[in-house]
Amino acid sequence: MARIIVVTSGKGGVGKTTTSAAIAMGLAKKGHKTAVIDFDVGLRNLDLILGCERRVVYDFINVINGEASLNQALIRDKNCNLLYILPASQTRDKDALTQEGVGKVLDELSKDFEYIVCDSPAGIEKGANLALYYADDAFVVTNPEISSVRDSDRMLGILSSKSRRAERNEEPIKEYLLLTRYDPDRVRLGEMLSLEDVQEILSLELLGIIPESKSVLSASNAGMPVILDEKSEAGQAYADVVARYLGEKLPHRFIDGKQGFLKRLFGGRK
Repeated sequence: MARIIVVTSGKGGVGKTTTSAAIAMGLAKKGHKTAVIDFDVGLRNLDLILGCERRVVYDFINVINGEASLNQALIRDKNCNLLYILPASQTRDKDALTQEGVGKVLDELSKDFEYIVCDSPAGIEKGANLALYYADDAFVVTNPEISSVRDSDRMLGILSSKSRRAERNEEPIKEYLLLTRYDPDRVRLGEMLSLEDVQEILSLELLGIIPESKSVLSASNAGMPVILDEKSEAGQAYADVVARYLGEKLPHRFIDGKQGFLKRLFGGRK
């Protein structure tokens, strides 16, 4: 059976799709057959970041509705033959997603893939809930700003209460923190929460820190997951995330150890 990963957050614009593409590519590059699914019905951006937008013929909703087979809809990545993309529909409503339909697609994918990455839309609406419902692991993506962290904290409650694992009283979804757009200089100036601040609020296992980097935008515009840009700090950071997730012990990079904003604000009080 495949391991199902949901990439989620409470707030939009934190880098979920960038993260989904990078993680899926990283797992595939490590030799694991991986599928990545775009749950953002009506918008569809994952195919752009993976550079396959012109190859989309059928989509996730076509498969759920029986209008196409899974093999017809899956797109093999041009950079790695172990990575496949299942794009979202741009023309359907989010209500076209059903729990039964999503479950059937995931069950079919699980027969042939080692990892399934679910790129969740932001917030707590239907698409986001279905993206996390079947998850085994959750990558909670947040920016180092208080509104983003607060919304991620709310998502933790949903992960613990509205998943299939919770309904069946099984082992909870394994939750990991992924901190994106981190800038140590802005942390020093008190303009951004520090890693310590974020961990104090969320209390999650840290999987990785992705530094603020122009290479993320450049890679997205080129239709290439930033993890393939091995010279960029963001690419290296995502590679570290994948390695840690697969069990490697690596030190965290791109961190500044200066005192954080919350600690200065409250005078060091815990």
